[in-house]
Amino acid sequence: MLQFESNIIGKQIGFGYLRDHIERHGFTIGGNWEYDKGSFDTILWQEAGETIYLRVPFIVTEGELDFYNAQIRFQTPFVIKHVTNVGLDYDEGSLLDATGASQFQTPLDKDAQIHDKSKWVHAGEKVVEEKFLPFFH
Repeated sequence: MLQFESNIIGKQIGFGYLRDHIERHGFTIGGNWEYDKGSFDTILWQEAGETIYLRVPFIVTEGELDFYNAQIRFQTPFVIKHVTNVGLDYDEGSLLDATGASQFQTPLDKDAQIHDKSKWVHAGEKVVEEKFLPFFH
């Protein structure tokens, strides 16, 4: 996991409003959300079972996360690499897992080593700057 400084840290906004706009740019709500915290996640790079994600975490300052009018405050964003098994299994989800399309496959390594760290930090910084910060100007 590579955390990086960003002007998004500490910014507050309405959850539903931002979610509706940010999903158009490939962001989803991270699967580990709770009513008082969550993250917006997107894929920066993916190949052969390796995926590098940008995760922009936030806490809920008013309301609960599953409500449109909840207010959120951003925390320190980071880049993380997951390594998944792309081998063939013979269960009902094997085709999805083999193609990398299964969103429910458990990573073999949830925090794999990231090579060329400055490249991926820069990529994360650029995405946050282009996709999130315009909402605050």
